[in-house]
Amino acid sequence: MQPIVIKIGGNEIDDPNFLLQLAPTIKGLNTPTVIVHGGGREISNLQKVMGIEPRYLDGVRITDEPSLAIVEMVLCGSVNKRLVRHLLAEGIDALGISGIDRGLVRAEKMPHPTVDMEFTGEVKSVRGEILLDFLKQGITPVIAPVSLGSDNHSYNVNADHVAGAVAQAIGASKIVFLTNVEGVLLNDKVIPTLTREKTLDLIADNTIFGGMIPKVQTALSALDSGVPQAVITNLTGLKTHGGTVFTRSNA
Repeated sequence: MQPIVIKIGGNEIDDPNFLLQLAPTIKGLNTPTVIVHGGGREISNLQKVMGIEPRYLDGVRITDEPSLAIVEMVLCGSVNKRLVRHLLAEGIDALGISGIDRGLVRAEKMPHPTVDMEFTGEVKSVRGEILLDFLKQGITPVIAPVSLGSDNHSYNVNADHVAGAVAQAIGASKIVFLTNVEGVLLNDKVIPTLTREKTLDLIADNTIFGGMIPKVQTALSALDSGVPQAVITNLTGLKTHGGTVFTRSNA
């Protein structure tokens, strides 16, 4: 059975009700699953406590060195282990790791023509065989998107981008981006299917904006790299196979 990748957003991870429903939902899928998670809200909250103002560019966090320490603390520590605890409580054999462990996800500094992205990275490669070995053993990997740079430095990589690269590397049948909305909305209604062309139109007219942009771009990138299906939805949509499904064409 081909595995699936589920990416969980930071807005959901600090919601106790979401976490209580998440593990039984994943167990009910009865499919080999790799989880990639964010944790943006908790990172931003701790940055503010430490007197650091969060900065973003096109929905991606700009990570300076003091912020990187916070990112590692939150993503690789409290958030990752919180997810693992809930999964274990449901009888799922979960293992929490980051992109650094075993050099799982290699990254480089994200280039930008006018802004220094500092320790914000982009994915260069994923050791998919490591994850496939875990899945063969019945282990559910839970991945924090802090990744290893070629300069031996840690990089904060957008969790949507890591999830897309992981899906490509393991030959996933589907990637699901779990968010706090049921899907991409138009006039407060979920758009059930989107092609590349329609998606780009919705970005151009600002129907899709902010943090949703990297999600839909990663969904399209996953399709381009051979992942058959990409879905943006919430936990209810995961249970009911709802949400917005991205397809290559109208055919």
